[in-house]
Amino acid sequence: MAPPNQTTMRPGRAGEGSELDFEKLKRFIHGKLVEKLDLSRLGELDGDSLRREIRLVVEHLCDTENPLLNRSERERLVEEVLDETFGFGPLEILLKEQGVADIMINGPKHVFIERNGRIERSKVTFRDNDHLLQILDRIVSKVGRRIDETSPMVDARLPDGSRVNAIIPPLALDGPSLTIRRFGSNPLGLEDLLKFGALTPEMAMLLEGAIKARVNAIISGGTGSGKTTLLNVLSSFIPCDQRVITIEDAAELQLQQEHVLRLETRPANIEGKGRISATDLVKNALRMRPDRIIIGECRGAESLDMLQAMNTGHEGSLTTIHANSPRDAVSRLETMITMGGIELPLKALRHQFCSAVDLIIQSNRLQGGPRKITHITEVLNMEQDTVIMQDIFLFVQDGIDENGKAYGHFESTGVRPAFMNRLEAAGIRLPANLFARKNLSSR
Repeated sequence: MAPPNQTTMRPGRAGEGSELDFEKLKRFIHGKLVEKLDLSRLGELDGDSLRREIRLVVEHLCDTENPLLNRSERERLVEEVLDETFGFGPLEILLKEQGVADIMINGPKHVFIERNGRIERSKVTFRDNDHLLQILDRIVSKVGRRIDETSPMVDARLPDGSRVNAIIPPLALDGPSLTIRRFGSNPLGLEDLLKFGALTPEMAMLLEGAIKARVNAIISGGTGSGKTTLLNVLSSFIPCDQRVITIEDAAELQLQQEHVLRLETRPANIEGKGRISATDLVKNALRMRPDRIIIGECRGAESLDMLQAMNTGHEGSLTTIHANSPRDAVSRLETMITMGGIELPLKALRHQFCSAVDLIIQSNRLQGGPRKITHITEVLNMEQDTVIMQDIFLFVQDGIDENGKAYGHFESTGVRPAFMNRLEAAGIRLPANLFARKNLSSR
């Protein structure tokens, strides 16, 4: 293969062909790099040393193949070749960019990102479907998954914990589709949620006390409402001397405690065998002497096992569920358990729910992007066939500002939770006026 024409390979200059020339040069140097690599030595070097050595080789190739590159063009070329060799190619630019919450790829040429609550198109593209599939295969293979025509959908995760969902042709008609929910290597803490106005100090005090006193809680919310972030924050209140087992489809939780055992479901193999479901893992976890069980998301028959675990000596367990309100969360749990093929009278199922769950924390994403804890709701008991619940704290939306963002205020309803005696028995004392009826903040 002849080297690219140096007189026309000046990336960054004005002209329609500059970016195309840059891509050609990058592919050429990447091919040359593969030819020059001594594969027998690669396993002897650690990641940083290997990257330094490869950088020297790439810089030498840049000087040899196109000495006319200026400093910024050369550095960009070196970084992109390194990303193509060790990382996730064009995705690396977006993964390094601060403020990008979601990455949505609809085929190789249509990449969208969410920044500051708004979706916008990115200039990042892939060469073609094969290039995107190559990067996708690199992502899923790192977590022991696969994606091909026989298994065209997959859930995976990035090294920093970000959630990845992918679907490829023939199911995706416009090329491979990839959706990445960013979490970042440094998960948000309680101070961050307070700074962003997701909740108030009074609400935080109650939630911290409830988790320490082993109150069973469900985090409810829609897609992108911050359920996993909130679950990470609440789990930070669990004492370090307790054994915690987490169960997820794709491991995303980032618990800080030392005594944590993480379990992950497994899809069926190419023969349709070997599937390990969340239900299987919950049943197995009960034999592993957990103090608490955390399910990343209840989405099927494991919901009943989770309720039974909460009710049989594993107080303080946590999970999340997709629902738009605390009342909807109850209905959705009933539906998932019923769809799982478990035949229970509705009244018995609701009794099970009332005796297992103490608290529902509703997280919603409002218009314009702000995420708020809109309800902290206590589950009380049943009256006839109805689950009785009471709101302790609420967020009330007051309107939409000039930037299209919803704003409002938090308020305390004046209700003192019935589980306060459990907090006091655990030695947790909250201010006497914490639950007085009042507006807490406006934002």
